[in-house]
Amino acid sequence: MAEVALGGSAEKISLEEVGLRYEVDGEIATITLDRPDKRNAQTFATWSALAQIGDSLPQQVRIVVVKGEGPSFSAGIDLRMFTPEGVPGQGSFASSATLDSSAFEQRIAQAQQGFLWLRRPDIVSIAAVQGHAVGAGFQLALACDLRVLADDAKLCMKEPALGLVPDLTGTKPLVDIVGLPRAVEICLTARTVGAEEAARLGLAELVVAPEDLARAVQDLAAALLATDRGAATATKRLLQGASGRTLEEQSAAERREQVVRVKTLFAGS
Repeated sequence: MAEVALGGSAEKISLEEVGLRYEVDGEIATITLDRPDKRNAQTFATWSALAQIGDSLPQQVRIVVVKGEGPSFSAGIDLRMFTPEGVPGQGSFASSATLDSSAFEQRIAQAQQGFLWLRRPDIVSIAAVQGHAVGAGFQLALACDLRVLADDAKLCMKEPALGLVPDLTGTKPLVDIVGLPRAVEICLTARTVGAEEAARLGLAELVVAPEDLARAVQDLAAALLATDRGAATATKRLLQGASGRTLEEQSAAERREQVVRVKTLFAGS
């Protein structure tokens, strides 16, 4: 069974102890948050495990599905992290606050690695969201390229209401998708965004009944896999860079990618 460093320490624990399941079936990898009794709350060990999965992802995988066991996708940070005792073996926010700023930033950077890899150009990541996706749960869904929501999904960026900021890479995709004013409103009110509004804002590519969620994700994965992998990777890379380029720069990037594609397809190089 795969093991991860617990909270960045030398101690190793299994994915099962972290509360994750990880399965690879051909070109599809599925990551399941598996603490339904805690509404799939996340800890430093969760984020270390996610980062390890990204580091060890088999080369043949093209689709990564992230989902939650039980009625909720993820209710966010494990509330034990707010207590003096914290999570056994992982400490608490109180203990982290005693670190110097550089060390604390490094610990956050390690946690962020569990989210950043989901944006790699060579894969497409899909969040299958039912029930609550709060705080870290919302940010995990935002880390994925695509989101399929059950119609009972409830998204909330809770961190500001707890005196914190969203720091698991969720702020940029939120602003990119909904725009700055709406992102400010969603975050600073810490209100709940339902599935219908999420679809209207572009936070969901598809909304389905809860009983149809698994099939909808399966169908989307099949459609994505029908596209040539090289073309898909190059196109995603182009799309990801588009917002940071001028039209002329994007046109040049398109030319470079197309030269590689045509040479690969027709010249065998």
